[in-house]
Order: sequence, then structure tokens, then C-alpha cells
Amino acid sequence: MIEAPTLNDGYTTATGHRPKETPTGYKHTEVGVIPEDWELSRIGGLARVLRGASPRPIDDPKWFDDESSTGWLRIADVTATDKYLNATCQKLSQAGIANSRLVLSDSLVMSICATVGKPIITRMNVCIHDGFVVFNNLQTEREYLYYVLSSLEPKWSKQGQTGSQMNLNTGIINSTPIPIPPPPEQLAIAEALSDVDKLLESLDALIAKKRAIKRATTQQLLTGETRLPGYGGEWRTIRLGDLGRWRGGMTPLTSVPHYWIGGTVPWLTSSDVRQGQLNDSSENITKQAVKETGIPVIRSNSTIVVVRSGILRRFLPVANNSIPVAINQDLRALEPGPLHSPQYLVHALMGVEKYLLRDCLKAGTTVESIDSTWFQGFKLSMPTLDEQDAIAAVLSDMDTEISALKTRLKKICAIKDGMMEQLLTGRVRLVEQVCQPDNEQVAP
Repeated sequence: MIEAPTLNDGYTTATGHRPKETPTGYKHTEVGVIPEDWELSRIGGLARVLRGASPRPIDDPKWFDDESSTGWLRIADVTATDKYLNATCQKLSQAGIANSRLVLSDSLVMSICATVGKPIITRMNVCIHDGFVVFNNLQTEREYLYYVLSSLEPKWSKQGQTGSQMNLNTGIINSTPIPIPPPPEQLAIAEALSDVDKLLESLDALIAKKRAIKRATTQQLLTGETRLPGYGGEWRTIRLGDLGRWRGGMTPLTSVPHYWIGGTVPWLTSSDVRQGQLNDSSENITKQAVKETGIPVIRSNSTIVVVRSGILRRFLPVANNSIPVAINQDLRALEPGPLHSPQYLVHALMGVEKYLLRDCLKAGTTVESIDSTWFQGFKLSMPTLDEQDAIAAVLSDMDTEISALKTRLKKICAIKDGMMEQLLTGRVRLVEQVCQPDNEQVAP
């Protein structure tokens, strides 16, 4: 592997000026500095870019057939897909196929509206509507072009034309220049990036498996269906309102500078609360704000719950705070009594999340919010404190393992981004170029 000399950023500067020096073996182009043996081509010169079509009216059932082998590609299918498309939610009938654009398996497709610029490779025959384009008659390696298009997705989003929703037209796509290495290097680049994708897919699958195991374990342990070794006896039922001291919060006046400037007291909003442990906050308030407004400071190792936020449509954020904090009016904090483990309570509330949201959300409000009376009347089954701690330890260990896998996944994603930046610009070469000196005689 040959690594190119360090370039300033691989592109012309913001003022349009080129870097002062071009490394040996490289040349300037409108997309930046690329190897001399690479070409620069417009996408329209590398493929025939064709937009999809839809049968009308689209809600007519005659266009669809669940027994068909030809899928009907929609934006939701693309957003749920990484690189390869293996299934679609809907399938088209022969009549539907005749009134749409058929795309054969192993084709390169890209979304051009809503989720703009996301490419996929089909692993089945599909039909596409006018929110997609297909790249036919490719004059370059399909997998290489897939990764180039992936790297351009942020650019596509910026260049998309705004109407009722963001969209991208074929003129912009066709006129976009991209660097094209020799075919062997295209294959090598695609193979290297595909290897990283396979690693990411395996990590995604492992995380999903660990989450499923944790959900099952949570259900078994929090209902007493499975007891940890050494524990027995009856559990007691207790109202949430009787678990300890529930406290609210507020927002100090933002028009009073000395409530905020130089603040050292962490102040939480709903956006700060994620499942698990709270170690910091996005904003701080001053001790003077605490004194003058009477906002309570919640002791560490309490249980923080979001009670007003649009996020409650999907899940209930709950966390423990490792430091004393103040909270705003969209949160409630439980300072638990001596017989209740804060760590257990987080897992217990997460375990009954769907029932809490079903029973305690107010109806008819602009922003989703939890009814305080219903919430405090909700009942939990509680084991002894020792068993609470033991259950919390098991579930927390599982959370730690999942968190470590997610951190690893994030790091590999960052590595892949760096690889794409280096490989798709030729800064790092995977295929060594062998040069023949001009004056060397080649034997016949």
C-alpha cells in the first residue's frame, strides 16, 4: 500500500486558490488533488441515469400483488437498508410493473427525494418510483461507484431542491464530477470498504442480539419469573408515589444574566436524559439562581424521569444522576427511600415503559406529557433491597457490555469515514503503480 504525501485538504481552498505545491505523482482537478493516473469524469458519462415512474393512482390495489417476486421500492425500504436491498414491504403486480420502471437485481439505485442521496445495491428485482434513479450501463465498477455516491450524500442533501420536500434532479447528478482510478484500484478500494461494512454488519447483529437477551432477562428478573440464586420470598407492590420524595424543577429567567453566567450547578432538560447514567449536563446555573428562585438541587443517585416531551411518543427516558443537579419543569426526580435501590428503579421503570406510557400519558395535549396523579399511582412489584441491588447489577453489566459494543461500532464508523476520505481521493493507494523509466530498453 502506498500512501500519498500529506495534502492540505485535498481540495482547492475556500477562496478558490490551489495549494502552492502539488505532490509528485498528483494533479489538480476541480474536485481537488488526485493521482496523475486517475481520470475525472462526470457521472452522466459513466452511467445512464434514469428516473423511476409510478403507476397512477398509486393507491389502486390492482398495482400490487403480495405473491409477486418484484418489489416496490419505497423510501422506508431504503432507510431501513445499509448497502444491499434484500426485501421490500410491498410488491407489484404485472400491471404495476408495466406502469413503473423495472430495475433488475444487482443494480445501483439512489434516492433523490426525502432521504436525498442514499445509494443501495438491489439483491432482487424491484420497481422504482420517481423518488429514485437507477444507474444503468455502468462504465465503472458498481461497488466503487456505490462508495463514491455514499461519500457524496452530504453534498446531495445540500444541493437538493426544496419543494414540498427535498429532492435532487438528474441534471445535478449527471453533471457531478468524480475521480476514477484504474479498474484494478476501483476493485481494491471497493473490497477494502466492503470488508469494513461486513465488520459493521456483524457488530450491528451482535448488538441486536445482546439487546434481545437483555430484554428477555429484564422481563424475567423484574417480574420474579426467574430468581437469582440465593433469593426467595414474596415481593411487595408499591405505588411510585410511595417510593421516596418526588421533586420538580423550573427554568430560571434567561433574562437574568447572573443566573447563568459562570454557573457551576448542572441544570438538566429532557434532552440531557438518556437511559442509564447522568454524569453531566449541557447547561449550568449559578448558586445565586438556586438561592433566589428556590429551584431544588436534587441529590446524587436519584432517579430522573422525563414527564413532558415529544420523545414520550416513542419511549420514556429514565436515568440516575451521579452528581447533584437541578432540573427544569419537564422532568421529575425521585430521591428514593432507604429500602429502594436507585439503579433498580431505573431498570424497573424501563421494564414497564410501555405500560406507563399507555396508562399515564395525558390525552389532547400539544406536547406529550405524563399525568402526575396517574403516574404516582402506578404500581411496581419490589423485592427486598438486597435482591434489587443484585438484579440491578446483572442488568447494568449487560448495559455496560452493550455500551462498549456501541462505542466500538462508533469508532469503526469513524475509521470507515477516514478510509473513504483517503481512498476515494487517492491519498492512500491500494494498488502500487509500476513506472517504466523512459530510457530503459525493453527486451523484445
